[in-house]
Formats: sequence, structure tokens, C-alpha cells
Amino acid sequence: MRRTLTALLCLILCPPLLAGAASTPDGLRAMAGKVTLPGGVATLDLPPQLRYLDPAEARKVLVDSWGNPPGPPTLGMIVPAGVDLLGAAGWGVIIGYEQDGHVRDDDTGADYAGLLAQMKEAVADRNTARREQGYAAMTLIGWAEPPRYDRARHQLSWAKELHTEGSNENGLSYNVRLLGREGALVLNGVAGMNQFEQVKRGIHQVAAAAAFTAGRRYTDFDARTDRLAAYDLATLAAGGGAIKPGLLGKLAVALPGFSQLLLIAMAVCGVWLYKVLGRRPARPEAAQAQRRRAG
Repeated sequence: MRRTLTALLCLILCPPLLAGAASTPDGLRAMAGKVTLPGGVATLDLPPQLRYLDPAEARKVLVDSWGNPPGPPTLGMIVPAGVDLLGAAGWGVIIGYEQDGHVRDDDTGADYAGLLAQMKEAVADRNTARREQGYAAMTLIGWAEPPRYDRARHQLSWAKELHTEGSNENGLSYNVRLLGREGALVLNGVAGMNQFEQVKRGIHQVAAAAAFTAGRRYTDFDARTDRLAAYDLATLAAGGGAIKPGLLGKLAVALPGFSQLLLIAMAVCGVWLYKVLGRRPARPEAAQAQRRRAG
């Protein structure tokens, strides 16, 4: 009888979850199984070990929990099931969509070593501004995994190792771009370098679970009517860097979604300041208040 009453009380007092919905250890509302992304651009058929957070729930993680500045909206976020996102095992894959046109994949002979050198300079150039805004400086260490294009799946992947000033461990930014008819589905995994294999496995599971909806697939491209992107595969790989005068500065014009990529770099900073140092990065307004008090 006691068990029956307890069950009845749970039904009365606890709000029911929608079909396919679940709660994370952080109290976030997550979805399991098959999910249609906002705008209907693609679907995800997630394996049992992964969960989907909609854009509002993802913002709670990126801004409220990891302490990143508010940025452009995402299409949501994929997180491991049953894992505390602020714990040592926490990681996530941020989803976006760059509808900048059809990316041609007929030239894969890019100089990624030269590109890396320019990206390192770009990240370094932005550190003065980052400090002024109250955020820690960052250093691009190098490729954690060099860019690789899978022509059969129209999928570009690469990973970068970054160091955040004040942290004892380096951060990981693992990137996958799934090319479609009108643009690219963006998958950005953020975690620590010690989670490289775990995040690599997870982000490729997400990529395998993703499918463009009918009419949006890469093979649906119509050269007579569809727009070509103003950039190539190498430029996509550069998109994970930071804006600078010159080559990467031009990316801000070529890539309307470039500011979203900067948000991802900030997410690496945010998660590692919280997980390694045990604190969120200072918000810009807090840093400004500190400077006013110091003056």
C-alpha cells in the first residue's frame, strides 16, 4: 500500500515528461531518440547514450553554466546521457547551420599547415580585446587532428587544441561540417584534451545520426538555380579560428555565421575555467566594474 501511495503521489506532484524527453543530472530538459532540428533543416536519430537539448536549454549551458557571453542562437546541443555537464566527464556538441550556399568539394589540396600558422596569429591578435572584455587569453596550440574530408559522406572534420590562460589543462574544439544543398550543418564539440577520444567518438556518432531533410541534401544541389558559397573547404576549417585583419578578417564577411564560431571558441574557455579552476570566467560587466573600482 505504501508503494502504491508513493506512486500515486509521484503521478500527481511530478509533471509528466513528453514522449522522448528526459531530465539530465543538471535538471535540463533533454530529448532522446529521433529529433527534428529547428527550421526542419535536418533530423537526428540519436543512439541511447546521447541526448538533445533545444536552443533554450543549450543556452542555459553555454551562458548560465559555462559563463560564455550571449551569442547568436544555436540549433541546440548534444550531451552524453546521465553525465553532469559541469563535472569532469562533461562535454557537449553544439549544433548550428551556415546557410551560405553550396560548398564545392572538388579541391581538397589545401595547405593546412600554412593555414594553421595564420589561425594561431589570429587567435593571438584577439587576446588584448578578450582581456579588456574580462575573458582569459587563449592560445591555439595546433591541430589535435588535421582536417580530413570524407567525400562519400560530404563531411569535413578537424580538431584544435587550445590553451586558456590560468588553466592547467588544454581545451579541445572538435569540429565537423556536414555539407548540404544550401550550406553546412555545424557540429562543434567542446571539452578537454584528456577527453579527445570520447568526444571524437561522440561527435562522429552525432554526425552519423544526422540527416538533411528531403530537398536539402548535398546531392539535391541544382546548378541552374542554387547559390554557391563564397568559400571552400579550407575556409571552413579556418572558421574555427578568430577574426583578424587580412585573410581571416575577410572570413567575417564571407561567413555570415562566423560570430557563432567565435562563440564556440569562447565555450572552450568557459567550460575549462569552470571545470579546471572551479569558477566561471568573469562577465564583461563584472570586469568593467572591477576596473572602475581600481581607477
